[in-house]
Amino acid sequence: MSDDPPQLIETDGNPVPGNHVVGWFNGVGGKRLRYAIFKSDVPVAAGTVVLLHGRNECIEKYFETIRHFTDRGLWVATFDWRGQGLSQRLLKNPLRGHLRRFRHMEADLSTFLETIVLPETRLPFCLVAHSMGALVALSMAPRLANRIERMALIAPFVELSNQPISSWTTRVITRALRLAGFGWLSSGKDRFPQPFKGNALTTDIDRFSRNQALYLAHPELRLGPPTVCWVSEMLGAMGRATSFEHLDQVHVPTLLIGAGNDPIVAPHAIEAVGNRFRAGRAIMIDGARHEILQEADRYRLAALAAIDAFIPADQMSKVLTKKAVSQPG
Repeated sequence: MSDDPPQLIETDGNPVPGNHVVGWFNGVGGKRLRYAIFKSDVPVAAGTVVLLHGRNECIEKYFETIRHFTDRGLWVATFDWRGQGLSQRLLKNPLRGHLRRFRHMEADLSTFLETIVLPETRLPFCLVAHSMGALVALSMAPRLANRIERMALIAPFVELSNQPISSWTTRVITRALRLAGFGWLSSGKDRFPQPFKGNALTTDIDRFSRNQALYLAHPELRLGPPTVCWVSEMLGAMGRATSFEHLDQVHVPTLLIGAGNDPIVAPHAIEAVGNRFRAGRAIMIDGARHEILQEADRYRLAALAAIDAFIPADQMSKVLTKKAVSQPG
């Protein structure tokens, strides 16, 4: 692997936001992970959004969302998960979306918070996460109480939708394949590029085309289907993170945002999770598909308005002031 400094990739219609820094940090097992910090142009930042991506996503896919937060006076800190984007891949075939242990992602996030976010960005911290990233955040939530003020979890990966067999059956099958040494196998065929018609992600053809063009021009950013091991680890994490016992330990105020027309994550499961713990509540964006932040404006802006109301920038700076007063010299 090259020792060159990491870059952010610009494509037509998707320019890199200004005022940023980009670098590497080491995750579990020394895996090299790409991160970026985007700074607001305001003299005093209101705080920092820790932005966590879903599966088969990368920093470049969120440039538009990053601008939304920096325009509000917030900084944004984000990174590519292990095995995707420009972070180090985990198999010889770089297109296989692999994961050996879910806890490795949790450890990577903890390292990012401690070694990059805390020393290099501005307090207070809130967290905005999509899909797989939202599952990691929910799983880690009991340990985030002293680091994160609020969490907005978008289409959190808590239950698969419209599956031909039950999640329990899938867990049994994937565990058996892992024990037999086949955890590296792909769980499906790589179908790329995908047609807009019938896609599960967004109703917005412009944003869909922008993201497809990014991966066509830079295939090193893309992933194919997940491996058996990835599926097994995610299903196990879903069961743990959505249990009453786990959710009882979550004290970070949490907003769950579901997509009403999501073919990937079951909307009813998101509402159920939101009702299971005191710190959480759920709202639904009716008509939206899975990638709400890549959706048509009538859905995307509704989700962003909910996040802005839940994490108001003018109140974020007051959090830090109150803490400083309550913890004098």
